[in-house]
Amino acid sequence: MITFWLCFVPLFIAVDALGILPIFIGLIEGLERSKVRKIIWQSVVTAMVVALAFLAVGKAIFAFIGITIADFMIAGGALLFVLSLRDILTYEKLWRSVDADSLGSVPLGVPLIVGPAVLTTTILLTDAYGIIPTIPAVILNILFAGVVFWLYEPINRILGKSGTRTISKLAHIILAAIGVMMVRKGIMIYIVGNIK
Repeated sequence: MITFWLCFVPLFIAVDALGILPIFIGLIEGLERSKVRKIIWQSVVTAMVVALAFLAVGKAIFAFIGITIADFMIAGGALLFVLSLRDILTYEKLWRSVDADSLGSVPLGVPLIVGPAVLTTTILLTDAYGIIPTIPAVILNILFAGVVFWLYEPINRILGKSGTRTISKLAHIILAAIGVMMVRKGIMIYIVGNIK
């Protein structure tokens, strides 16, 4: 159970459902409730398929190319840090002329719910803790994002724009720290491997 939570928490921060809620609200503005529900389902299904497909073949592709765990930890940690830093320093993410019919798939499913940070975190967690705790952690985090979207009206009323922004910033500070930790662990694995 502890291993599951060690997988769940970094993914929870990487998905950042509350942080992308204001973007979701902006994208669905003016749409009928029935259309919004369809978009939510579409986003959850798309995110789930992409994340699980990446889990299935991502590691094999890296092995074929010759990327080691240490390589990926250093690169992945650096990527998480940069993505987190970008989201800490900026807030508005503009999406121009988004088609309402594909809104759930792009940009909501990918890259907002499942983007580079989530994919990177997923592979790193699989290497660290195994695929068994990682898969349910991925599924539950994507479903949680769907629930947050579904309850967007009451959540937005309770937290307000500044509340969701504050939560998002704090989450990305933690994710940046996780990125630094991954780089540190990757360097240590590389050093220990070369000493042997």
